Amino acid sequence: MKKIKFDIIIVGGGHAGVEAAFASSKMGFDVALFTMDINALCRMSCNPAIGGTAKGHIVKEIDALGGSMGFLADKTGIQFKMLNISKGPAVWSPRCQSDKVKHSEETLNLIENTTDIKLIQNLIVEILVEEYNNNNKYKYFVKGVRTENNEIYYSKCVILTAGTFLNAIMHTGKTVTEGGRIGERAAKGITESLEKIGFESGRLKTGTPPRLDINTIDFSKVEVHPGDKNPDPFSLKTPKSDFPYLPQVDCYLTHTNENTHKVLRSGFDDSPLFTGRIKGVGPRYCPSIEDKISRFKDKSRHQIFLEPETLNRNTIYMNGFSTSLPAEIQEKAARTVPGLERVKFLKYGYAVEYDFFPTYQIFLSLETKLVSGLFFAGQINGTSGYEEAAGQGIIAGINAALKLKNKPPLILKRNEAYIGVLIDDLINKCPVEPYRMFTSSAEYRLVLRQDNADMRLIEIGYSLGLVEKKYYDNLIEKKNLISEGLKFIRSNTINPGVINDYLIKLSSSPITQNEFISNIVKRNNVKLKDLLRLNGLADNLLTKKLLDFPEAMNQIEIETKYEGYIIRQNEQIDAFSKNENIIIPDNFKYEKIKSLSTEALDKLIKIKPKSIGQASRIAGVNPSDITAILIYMRG
Repeated sequence: MKKIKFDIIIVGGGHAGVEAAFASSKMGFDVALFTMDINALCRMSCNPAIGGTAKGHIVKEIDALGGSMGFLADKTGIQFKMLNISKGPAVWSPRCQSDKVKHSEETLNLIENTTDIKLIQNLIVEILVEEYNNNNKYKYFVKGVRTENNEIYYSKCVILTAGTFLNAIMHTGKTVTEGGRIGERAAKGITESLEKIGFESGRLKTGTPPRLDINTIDFSKVEVHPGDKNPDPFSLKTPKSDFPYLPQVDCYLTHTNENTHKVLRSGFDDSPLFTGRIKGVGPRYCPSIEDKISRFKDKSRHQIFLEPETLNRNTIYMNGFSTSLPAEIQEKAARTVPGLERVKFLKYGYAVEYDFFPTYQIFLSLETKLVSGLFFAGQINGTSGYEEAAGQGIIAGINAALKLKNKPPLILKRNEAYIGVLIDDLINKCPVEPYRMFTSSAEYRLVLRQDNADMRLIEIGYSLGLVEKKYYDNLIEKKNLISEGLKFIRSNTINPGVINDYLIKLSSSPITQNEFISNIVKRNNVKLKDLLRLNGLADNLLTKKLLDFPEAMNQIEIETKYEGYIIRQNEQIDAFSKNENIIIPDNFKYEKIKSLSTEALDKLIKIKPKSIGQASRIAGVNPSDITAILIYMRG
């Protein structure tokens, strides 16, 4: 029997697994990354895109912490777009359409060229653990993994990132096939080995739309959606002079209609979603097309985005048409959509059911409560989306490395990162449907913007050894310049003769006396870069520095325009932090508090919150329960 030892073992080569491996190896540990197919690393099984609303924030945060997702997106993006720019900066979100083939190729190249990562193509069937002999807050500690051909790999830390593959089955109409992705096997044995020692598992469902032949689409009948003309990259590591790396393409928009819906309804009797063959709970915010027309009967049409999957093949992704209906119904319905009257299908849509583990079983560090050294990350925790998985992956990789160094885990708070919001929601709300990140999920979103992810997180990444010194030095320069710039515009005035022509062009009221520059910046449509180019300011050394450093200049403008809102949000964060700092002891006996509701008692014992702040966010725990806990703690 083959036996090999690694510092950290990662099971699964998706977005969570790759980020975990990248982080752990950069922190100085030997990592084994197991995958069933080395050519499928970070394979985009659903939408071939990175980022989007709130998800783009997570990608920027991963990059600021030293992760790989943003850089890989830049290398393989074929359309870049900033979403929501008609709204406030809190919800601006970068997105890119990716070349799915190149994305897997670039990921494989990155992993193979990263020191201390051993990529192993094999199926893991068991997580090996051993029981503690003495009293310990964990019942077991992890020992390693066993492969299907009975090889044993030992490790003190294992990160499980199995995606949609645990006991997975795929549905298209009445056809049911084992597998976590079309053409790929299911992973069997892992769930059973964990259930045997006390873990609870559940079932979730996700789906994917058909893929269409681009040569059979009539593009004269659809609306063109181009990308941004001068896009910004996701990653700080991407030189703007080289960006974008690949040729850029258009996406397209069309819509379903009443005929489409009529055809789809004719297949409901054979739908695994409606006949009960699918037991897993699907994502509420990314429903299948049959679910949409069933739930939203008043809507006469739904958007369908036609998105290229790769530059070198003829496949189009039918975004908005996720389905598990029979193949013949999929084709018939699609051909009622404008532009798709003669469309040819390359792949049919299907739904996937898979095992996950409810998140009351993990700590905020993503380490399991039952087994020391075992971490869960990605869809195994009930999330949906590449970005949510990758955000968990980098945190799991960091915390596995910190555990081996006998250091406290990295816990990002809700006021520090969208990744912190994501993990906090997973633990405290314990969702029973696939969790998707939205900007509305973050109550402090005005200070958690995508444009300031580096300001929030690079210092953490640098302290962990994940971010190179040159990026840290660049951050310090940026912070100093922002500080100087804010001081400058708040203490210097501009006279009517210099500014009024500019204001009149913007249909903004002219000034009659000298006005502080900061007050002018607060006006709608006024751009700081335009002011800095006016006579009397353009020759200033500081303004020249700012014009040469647009990222710093943009921060100054946002901080100025939204100053009042930011001050108010920072006050809310201060109040939030007070409750976060009231620590609840690990051995706290909630059952001794007689006034707690039954639901609150059950949730508090399961989740074991670390602070009063965390306890107050647990679903089912009411303000009266928090008051009772505080009174008992004060004794």
